This record gives sequence, C-alpha cells and structure tokens, in this order.
Amino acid sequence: MNRKILKSYLPPFIAAVVCTVVPFVLSIAGILDDYTAQIFCMCAINSIMALSVNMICGITGQLSLGQAGFMAIGAYSTILLNQILGIPLVAAILIAALITAFFGFLIGFPTLKLEGDYLAIVTLGFGEIIRVVLVNLKTITGGPNGKQFNTYLTFFTGPAFFIITVSLILIIVLMQNFIRSSYGRAILAVREDEVAANANGVSVFKYKMIGFVIASFIAGIGGALYVCRIGFIKPDQASFTKSIDYLIFVVLGGMGSITGSILAAYVLTFLQEFLRFLQDYRLLFYPVVLIFVMIFRPQGLLGTKEFSFQKFFPSCKKFIEKFKNKNNTPEAKK
Repeated sequence: MNRKILKSYLPPFIAAVVCTVVPFVLSIAGILDDYTAQIFCMCAINSIMALSVNMICGITGQLSLGQAGFMAIGAYSTILLNQILGIPLVAAILIAALITAFFGFLIGFPTLKLEGDYLAIVTLGFGEIIRVVLVNLKTITGGPNGKQFNTYLTFFTGPAFFIITVSLILIIVLMQNFIRSSYGRAILAVREDEVAANANGVSVFKYKMIGFVIASFIAGIGGALYVCRIGFIKPDQASFTKSIDYLIFVVLGGMGSITGSILAAYVLTFLQEFLRFLQDYRLLFYPVVLIFVMIFRPQGLLGTKEFSFQKFFPSCKKFIEKFKNKNNTPEAKK
C-alpha cells in the first residue's frame, strides 16, 4: 500500500520541486534574466486568477464576470493590512484573502439565487461597484491614481518567483483535493444537473455558495501577490475588461479543467509579451484565437480533461514497448 501511495505522489512532488527550484536557481545565478522571470511571475499570477474563475464558472457551473473586483479587494486589503496596521506580509496576504472571501459571501448570498445571464449581469454590476468605490475612496485607496506598495517581492525577482510559484502549486493541490472530496463531488453534481442534485438531497444554494467563496478566496490571493510583485495597483484592475481577460484563459483552456486553465494562462501571457512589437495590434490576437477555438474546439483545448502522472507514465511505457516490438519484427529487420 505504501509503495502504491509513493508511486502516486512521488512524480507530482518531483515535478513541483523542479518547476519551483530550477527557475529560482537560474534566476539567482543570473542565467534567467529579470524580464523573463517577471513574465513567469505574471504567468503564475494569471494562472491563479484563471483557477479562481474556473472554480466558479467551470467547476461550480455559474457564470461570474466580477472576479477582477475580488482581485482588487485582495490587493488593496494587503496594502492596508501591511502598511497601516503593520501586519507581517504573509499574514496580511492570508487575511486579505479571507476578507475577499467574506465579500464573496456577501455578494454571493443575494446573487446565487439567480441563474445564467442574470447572474452574469449582477456579478458584472458588483465588479463595477467595487471599482467605483475604490476610485472615490481617495484617502484609503489613492483614488483613480492608484496606490504604491513596495515589498521585498517587488525588488527581488528570485524570491518573488519562488513564492508566487509555490503559492500556485499549493492552490492546485488544494483544488484537486477539494474536487475529489465529498463537497467537491456535490458541487460537480450541482453543475451537471441542479434538479437531480436537489432531488438527491444536495443543497444547491449551499454548494454554489461554497464554490463562490472559494473562488473569491483564490482571487484575493492572486490580487495580493499581484500588488506585492508589481508594487502598484489602480482601481482599473477591477474593471470588466480584466474579468473578461481571466475568463478567456478558462474558455480557451477548457471549462472545468485546471490543467487547461493554467496552460492557457501561460501561453497567452507569453504570447502577449512576444507580440509586443505589434503594439496595439496584438490585442487583435485574443479575439481571433477565441473565434477559431469556438469554431473548431468549442469545449476548449482540454475540455474537462486533466493531466495525470498515473496515466502519463504507463502510456509512455506502452508506447515504447509497442515501438520496440514493431522494430523487432522480421519485416522491420529486413
């Protein structure tokens, strides 16, 4: 039994260590320049936000267009907790995420009784309300000019990359375990068929609320890490267009696929930087990609599929054995 558990958990653990330690060492050694490391940091932050959107849209099955507002709440809460109250940064990030989750509860309680387009419109409205409030609270948020926030994560790329990547990996692990738990199974049941889930004793509103609060919590962490790395935040970060950007990652990667959301976030973030020489014309790339995906792959790149080490290595082993057997045939030897 212990050997079976070791075979299941050792490959993901080794992959997580490699993805975290190797780029960190390359950054410290100067092999990975600060510009590329900064792009990797933004990829990880965008992946966290994509996971937040995927939690509510893909896994819970509710269309929300206000996740950027929760990200802004997490960012501003981190600034206030650390700069004004003097709370240590790590504790400030976690408390800011909890504050964001509380706002998610307050917003979700009256809105999750709605469905479909109505829910999307209401969450869009709440996102805009958050932005307007942040613009007008000039003494606290800096108003439309934004607020500066410099930490050691802002100035030192190596530690920032390490902490942000570790945060992403922890969120992935926790999300995977949550989905496989009884609560996660109930949320998936609500997503597939609310009537059937309710008939089997599953409280639809309760599990919708759980998914919405968890998505808000993850968005709060994404906002906190964003402001710690960039060192600046504006109310525009809570705008509707930002929420759509994060939704694009999920739609392109596949609704309900954690692997697809992360893959899409990394690919689109890198492409956005790679196509920077096109200036504003690079913004045309997103709609063109989405049009092709919706036509030829409406379920997204991965659909609801996930990458699995348990399936990957046996598949590679079978492929190698098949290749060897093919080469050992008399016809191949001739």
